[in-house]
Amino acid sequence: MTRAGLSPLAWLDTVEQQRRQAGLRRSLRTRPAVATELDLASNDYLGLSQHPAVIDGGVAALRTWGAGSTGSRLVTGNTELHEQFEAALAEFVGAETGLVFSSGYTANLGGVVALSGPGSLLISDAFAHASLVDACRLSRARVIVTPHNDVDAVEAALAARDEERALVVTDSVFSTDGALAPLRRLHEVCRRHRALLLVDEAHGLGVRGT
Repeated sequence: MTRAGLSPLAWLDTVEQQRRQAGLRRSLRTRPAVATELDLASNDYLGLSQHPAVIDGGVAALRTWGAGSTGSRLVTGNTELHEQFEAALAEFVGAETGLVFSSGYTANLGGVVALSGPGSLLISDAFAHASLVDACRLSRARVIVTPHNDVDAVEAALAARDEERALVVTDSVFSTDGALAPLRRLHEVCRRHRALLLVDEAHGLGVRGT
């Protein structure tokens, strides 16, 4: 068959075959709606997804505001609930203000891109979450990936940089191996070298403290 006769989607079959051969193809599993006695797999560490107060609050919000935002927050989607939640979250973590995103992925994407950009340096832990990796790629900053939890490597990269602005990104609790980031040391290094530190607390918030 000539190249012109191939389906424009034929390359997807090749990609799928390559992923199968590399052991990278993943499939979805359906979770049944049953009571869970022991959970060793999900991210629901605090059990909030089944907490009666959370469920009742969700139902009340649906009855008041409906099942959709009706638009982006800049148009019609900004409600009192958003601002109340952001204020409560900021108070909980001891911050001046808060901003809620639709997912952890978009939070990392928005945060990294907003705090870096062309002419800046991004330093990322080798085990950083995929959302942080994607954010670094989209930032258009120069990116250095340092060995896992290697604070000395981070400091060396900051000390040798030519860029005025620098951002260090890391997970607090790494979902890949459960390791904890040396946040106090990273904070000291960033302060010493006038760099920003962005921490993904997806697996630490409410569990390790703030």
